[in-house]
Amino acid sequence: MTTFTPSTSAEVLSNVQWAAAEETPLELLGHGSKRGIGRPLQTEHTLDLSKLTGVTLYEPAELVLSARAGTPLAEIEKLLAENGQQFAFEPMDYGPLLSGEAGRGTIGGVLASNLSGPRRLKAGAARDHILGVAAVSGRGEAFKSGGRVVKNVTGYDLSKLIANSWGTLAVLTDVTFKVLPAAETEVTLAIRGLLDDAAVAAMSLALGSSAEVSSAAHLPQRIAARVAGGRHGSDAATLLRVEGFGPSVVYRIEALKQLLGKAGALQEIAGEASKTIWREIRDCAPFADGGARPVWRVSMAPSRAHHMVMALRMQAAVDAFYDWQGGLVWLSMREDDPEADLLRGLIRKHGGGHATLVRASPSHRAALPVFEPQPPHLAALSARLKAEFDPKRILNPGRMAPDAGSATLARSTEGAAS
Repeated sequence: MTTFTPSTSAEVLSNVQWAAAEETPLELLGHGSKRGIGRPLQTEHTLDLSKLTGVTLYEPAELVLSARAGTPLAEIEKLLAENGQQFAFEPMDYGPLLSGEAGRGTIGGVLASNLSGPRRLKAGAARDHILGVAAVSGRGEAFKSGGRVVKNVTGYDLSKLIANSWGTLAVLTDVTFKVLPAAETEVTLAIRGLLDDAAVAAMSLALGSSAEVSSAAHLPQRIAARVAGGRHGSDAATLLRVEGFGPSVVYRIEALKQLLGKAGALQEIAGEASKTIWREIRDCAPFADGGARPVWRVSMAPSRAHHMVMALRMQAAVDAFYDWQGGLVWLSMREDDPEADLLRGLIRKHGGGHATLVRASPSHRAALPVFEPQPPHLAALSARLKAEFDPKRILNPGRMAPDAGSATLARSTEGAAS
């Protein structure tokens, strides 16, 4: 087995050209923080991009940052924080959930897996903030898409096409993202003790108000104690985050208190304590316990999610919490539950959406459709895209589907309400 460790774009191109000529599959790897997502790969060679690092352009005044694909996300976020800026889409860190280290993800992996966080419905995901990419296709051809300015306009946007392709279409070498100012003040209002249906009503009321809630989530009783080390209590917590300038945040929090005063006991959580809560919701910390129970990421209409979970609990042992503003339900199930068909059937019954198996043993991932199966017309389009970008199927073969590496078309709805 050979591991290639290129440190320049030219070396990446050379490695892929060799693999294409030899028709030899490659596993694409950054730091491996998301290696356990998708079907297990069986390749003799690995293309390790962890040495392809460095921020190549950062213009805070222009809200633009470019970096090589293997640059650690934690390094970039530290640079942004020092300049009062951020990735508004809050890219998730899968490391702890998959029994790895926090902060090991790379900026190329952010786009390849189209990461997002609890601001998803407001701020979008990685694909909504990408400005340009440089990459190498499975044909061994280098190409660029987009540019380095926020107002850049392109026709066929390959940058967005690569989002959510999980390394099955091309090898990213450089990426350029739009960045935004970080909020001056952050406060979370928690309503304690609500059941799922009452929590849905409260979140709907808050999000429909003028308080400009940037994130909302519901942690049922058994889940709430697993966030922030249980420092905020074990009662069910319905969470509403408000961000912005200090006086504005104070005014909007008071408006929410007036609006929701009869819903239940209210608790105000500010500053770093609030940030910790939303970081742990983003990273699915309640299920990052080192266990092997399968974890599913379900994207569906938030107002229907609790009905689906209730129906699921009638037939399977499941823990769940709701990232409402992210349009997500996180589920922890047992391997012996008839999970994939049962779960996806209930999602269709309750308004539609899709489910991704994000944590399971290799044998379990090999036996189930990890990513949502596509309808025939989308599957045919994905197959044509794969044939254009990687005709010899050398890039992450079989990761997304068992048919020799057919890539899934990047969906603008991935991770958002359907």
